[in-house]
Parts: sequence; structure tokens; C-alpha cells
Amino acid sequence: MPDLRADVRAWAGQPVTETPIKGGLSHRIVRLDAADGRRWLLRVLDPRVSEAGLGIPIEQEIANTVRAADAGIGARVLHRLPDALVLEYLDGVTLDAHAVRRLPGPIAAACRRLHAGPRFVNDFSIFRKLDEFLTLCRTHELDVPDGYLDRLPAAAEIERALAADPPPTVPCHNDLLPENLIRCGDEVRIVDYQLSGNNDPAFELGDIAAEADYDPDLTARLARAYLGADDRRFTARVRLNLIMSNLTWTLWFAVHHGLLREQAADADFDYRAEAADKFSQAVRDLDDPGFGRLVDHVRGAGPGSSHPPHHHARRLE
Repeated sequence: MPDLRADVRAWAGQPVTETPIKGGLSHRIVRLDAADGRRWLLRVLDPRVSEAGLGIPIEQEIANTVRAADAGIGARVLHRLPDALVLEYLDGVTLDAHAVRRLPGPIAAACRRLHAGPRFVNDFSIFRKLDEFLTLCRTHELDVPDGYLDRLPAAAEIERALAADPPPTVPCHNDLLPENLIRCGDEVRIVDYQLSGNNDPAFELGDIAAEADYDPDLTARLARAYLGADDRRFTARVRLNLIMSNLTWTLWFAVHHGLLREQAADADFDYRAEAADKFSQAVRDLDDPGFGRLVDHVRGAGPGSSHPPHHHARRLE
């Protein structure tokens, strides 16, 4: 990654102390403390991430970061450097999974604010992202969890159900793990637009629920807080997207581990273990007796959907 210290000092016009912030799984994040007491955040964008299909192109990420700031939900972009952004420092508390499970209301409000803002410059589909990852895994002979391929018919069934009556797409973050949510007073702000794009709002909520391991009741509360009313069909839509989040991001971690090994080592994070954990959660929900009912609710039909057969696989052929 580039050494931007001289550029940062020139922009700030004064000495700046840099403090790396751990937690980013792809790009480098640095807190900047100026001699006069001001504080900013430097986000250094690694082009290898988008080149490996693990994020949208850098120009799109920057444009969407600006638009999220215009919506009042993202950090303001103060200055652009080569493959890096100086951002407003959000003086708040980074959430963890426990906090996300306690705050469905404020988190739903943050999503509504983002979704009502300026449209992003690109579109996003979790199903096309799954296809991209599968192609990368096949091309590079990357390991995936045992039995993964045998779950693909279920993903196709979910896609068909969700395509029956889709809502209008809205600007979505698409990667709302708890660390991308910052509580600032009474509101929640959203950072890191690496996978952003216009998408089904139910995926946004399903992804939040997947990342914080919501149970069905809490997922329903999140959907109700977002809509302002109970809607069984929308809640089922969110829960199916929860499954797709875990199923697709399983491959995100497999690809990251396989194609960016050096960067993965620097992050001090077990990408393979995370892939296995996400897949196990997807399997848990796909094997739940209520899975077929969720599909039927989304389609507006009665009960009666069946599961695809399950086998074992290791490497994509």
C-alpha cells in the first residue's frame, strides 16, 4: 500500500500522528491526530481487493461514500488522496454483535436514512456476487466447505422466490457487520462502503441479522422497526436474505483466504474459520423445517416447499 504520510501532512498543514485501527478485513484504517487537536480518519483502499472481486471498484466505492455522507449517514469525505480518503472522524462507539442485537430500532432507522438518500452509482445483487465467487473458486481451485455445492439448488430456489415480487432497489451498504455501525449519541452511523450498491432493502436487513446472529423473533423486530408495521411476507424476505448473506459471504472469506494470503496474514484473522462458521449458519437455517414456509410466504403461497438433497463436496470441479 502507498505511504501517504507526506501527503497527509501537506493536506493538514501541520504535524499529524498516525494510529492504525484494527478491525478492517480488507483495507487499512488509520486515525489521524493533528497537532492542533483535530482528528480525522484515513481509509487506504487496497486495489487488490476489488481486483479479486472482494469489493466494488475503488472509484465506485469513493462515489458511494460521498453519497452516503450526503444522506447524513456516512462520514463526510474531507480530502481525497491516491487510493485513499480522509474522512470525518465519527466520535462514537463501534458496535459489536451484542450491541446490534440490543438496538434493532436505531439500526433500522439508520438503514431507512441511507435507503432514502441519493442512489449509488452501481447496482448490487447477492446472487450475482455468489456466481462471481463460484467462478473465482473454480478458476483458482480454491477450497470451499464440505457440502457447499449441494446447497446451491436452495440458493436458486431463494432467488426464484425473491424475484416473484421484488421491491424497488435502494442504496444499500450490503455488508453491515457490527463493526461498520457506529453509535453517535442517539443515532447510528454507517461506515465502509466497500460492497455498496443499489439493492433490495430486505437484503440489508437480512445481512445485519446474519452478521449479528439474530434469531427469528429479533429478525422480525428489525423488519417491523424498518417498515413501521408487521408484514409477514417482508419478514420472510428478510430471513431468506439472511441465509443468502451467510451462504455468499462464506465464499468471500474463502476467496480472500485463497487469493490474498499475504494480506490475510497481516490482518491476523482466520478467514477459513470464518467461512466455515458462516456456512454452518446457512446450513442451520436451510435445514430448519420452517425454510419451506419462508419460501412460500415470500411467494404468497401456502406451505409445502421441500428441501434439495444434501451431499458432500470439498473442491469446486
